[in-house]
Amino acid sequence: MFKSLAIFALLLIPYLAIAQTPQSDADIIRASRAASNAAIARHDVEGIAQYWLHDFVQTIGRGITISGKDSVIASWKQLFKTNSTVFYVRTPTTITVGDNGIMAWETGTWEAKNSYSRGGNYSAMWRKIDGEWKLQAELFVSLQKL
Repeated sequence: MFKSLAIFALLLIPYLAIAQTPQSDADIIRASRAASNAAIARHDVEGIAQYWLHDFVQTIGRGITISGKDSVIASWKQLFKTNSTVFYVRTPTTITVGDNGIMAWETGTWEAKNSYSRGGNYSAMWRKIDGEWKLQAELFVSLQKL
């Protein structure tokens, strides 16, 4: 477990500098993703959920779709209750902010420890509401079996 957490900490180092002084919308989204990853490592559901809109939709790697922030929160709480060693790291490869400045698309890879899969790819839809970037939807696809 210590080795996994050490690897996770090393993965966060590039994001910590960005999180301290975000300059662009893409930097803000990247810093939010890093903070969300850190919350997952702590099993802090409220820390993860702070980036979700009320009508947030999440499709997990096995193809199960959960709609609504409260339902997704309940799902994460249940996961952490039944699997105290699970964690995920999502690494953005592309963040594209739309010309209107209020929509963004993030795509990248995700890795898992002590889960049903070792990881895969993901995409996320962000919306800027009242000056804050929040997640509207996430889609994770498991591509790496255990």
